[in-house]
Amino acid sequence: MNRTVQEVTERLSERSLRSRTAYLARTGAAAREARERGPARASLGCANLAHGIAACSPGDKLALRGNERPGVAIVSAYNDMLSAHQPYETYPAVLKEAVREAGGVAQFAGGVPAMCDGITQGRAGMELSLYSREVIAMATAIALSHDMFDGSLLLGVCDKIVPGLLIGALHFGHLPAIFVPAGPMPSGLPNKVKARTRQLFAEGKIGRGAMLDAEAKSYHSPGTCTFYGTANSNQVLMEVMGLHLPGATFVNPGTELRDGLTRAAAGRVVRITAHGDEYTPVAEVVDEKALVNAAVTLLATGGSTNHTMHLVAIAAAAGIELLWDDLAALSAVVPLLTRMYPNGQADVNHFQAAGGMQALIGDLLDTGLLHEDVLTVAGRGLGHYRSGPELKAGEVVWEERTAPSTDLDVLRPAAEPFSADSGIRMLSGNLGRAVSKVSAVKAEHQVIEAPAKVFDDQSELLAAFEAGELDAQDFVAVIRYQGPSANGMPELHKLTPPLAVLLDRGQRVALVTDGRMSGASGKVPAAIHLSPEAADGGPISMVRDGDPIRLDSRTGKLDILIPEAELAARTPEGRPLRDDEWVGTGRELFAAFRRAAGPAERGAGVFALSGAEGRTGVFTFDGAETPSGAFALDGAETGA
Repeated sequence: MNRTVQEVTERLSERSLRSRTAYLARTGAAAREARERGPARASLGCANLAHGIAACSPGDKLALRGNERPGVAIVSAYNDMLSAHQPYETYPAVLKEAVREAGGVAQFAGGVPAMCDGITQGRAGMELSLYSREVIAMATAIALSHDMFDGSLLLGVCDKIVPGLLIGALHFGHLPAIFVPAGPMPSGLPNKVKARTRQLFAEGKIGRGAMLDAEAKSYHSPGTCTFYGTANSNQVLMEVMGLHLPGATFVNPGTELRDGLTRAAAGRVVRITAHGDEYTPVAEVVDEKALVNAAVTLLATGGSTNHTMHLVAIAAAAGIELLWDDLAALSAVVPLLTRMYPNGQADVNHFQAAGGMQALIGDLLDTGLLHEDVLTVAGRGLGHYRSGPELKAGEVVWEERTAPSTDLDVLRPAAEPFSADSGIRMLSGNLGRAVSKVSAVKAEHQVIEAPAKVFDDQSELLAAFEAGELDAQDFVAVIRYQGPSANGMPELHKLTPPLAVLLDRGQRVALVTDGRMSGASGKVPAAIHLSPEAADGGPISMVRDGDPIRLDSRTGKLDILIPEAELAARTPEGRPLRDDEWVGTGRELFAAFRRAAGPAERGAGVFALSGAEGRTGVFTFDGAETPSGAFALDGAETGA
């Protein structure tokens, strides 16, 4: 093993010993009970069970009355609005049939919400996006709460959906869980053309019709968007954590192989229940080694910055205290091995064609950057994920793939990386701690020192750009009151085109914010997820127009260059919106989340570290307690 990877894993285990032990004790007790009692529904009273099987087909009803066949929950994020999730419309019927053939009975246990960040960018709905992760986790828990099930099939792809599903599943850690992906849409408009078209539109050089035509050629059919943002980062991490079947990640929808993998997942979940020969509870799959494997792979691929929060939140659900310090240590030794848009011009289909996950995982294993000794849904050992799926006689079989990358412009071995360290860096300084994604940032733009231009909302910067107020000058745009406690930490991706325009004009510009920039953040240097946030009195709330800011992604420093005494003497400027101003698009329903949200570096969530939960009725975070609140009468909010 790489020495740093091993040391980070050991520190993670030591730091998490008490909470992880308590979590495993709880899930272990449930696992022992599951092995001893037979199918979960065996413990239900007659009336309870009758309710649970009332709507089943006669055959399934007969099977569920007995205690021989395991029950499998299907939890889906299907909707027609998300191209990535539209293929899930037909999955339940296929999964039920395949589970039945494998000797189990599957029921659709519940749906979870799935909002599209691509639609809500720059809109009020984006202020619900990060909180939707917690809603999805709770909805998953509701789906699994009926004590009817011995395993779960989780259907989700995008952004907050996969982390939410996994957080919910980890609170039922004795149950096996397999993620069933839908795959990316075929490649559309080349990414270089799309990015240039967006900048032309931002400059007013093309109209809405031309812009919409270009976007529609990029996002054109069922399947995941093909750029390497949060959705596809989710898929990569689920595979390297052993929660997908090997090679399932980037197979396109509507293909025979995709259908075969869907059926294979259904059959596999039956075999890994407590009543099969290979019991694989998700609590044991998601351990310290699996989380380090996920972090390494995120860094090696220059994946979504959102996962600097999601991985922390997922770890907490498993009783593990993952820190940004761990990511920073790994970042220094993990090389950047892929170039996928926005870190290059290729998309995930090109990555798949170059060798995909099998080539990537195989090389990272061979260089000691991944732990091989982990439990996965495919069996013990990450070596299973060197194999790729193929169809033979209508059945999926896995064959080991040892061939190296076939396209070194897209995927490289660790011995010949794009850069010696990863594409994501952690920053710290007198402004706090932040994340910077540098895999798409040119070397000459990775260090900037310039006066601050302070805005309390992204719309203010956009208006300044359109008015020409940002032309012909260097500056660091400071966008504050965008953190989880202020307004739900929306992605600020609409800032990328105008800032990129200014960068291309030769200006030196950068962004510093306590908000997010999404998995699609590109060539503009940015320090994001700044913690502590402005709404909590963080130093970003003290910045004034003209203050010199230095962002140095090479050394990991982020500072305001004024005397410490002057900074300490300042009081915050600006403020987050009050509850009575958060009305519209359902935002008023999420007041309790805003008050309970933890800082970005702790996952920006509202749930306690599993195994270290606080009192019933309060959200806890690092020992701080916040009343969970109740919803007030509309128009008369009183701290709901």
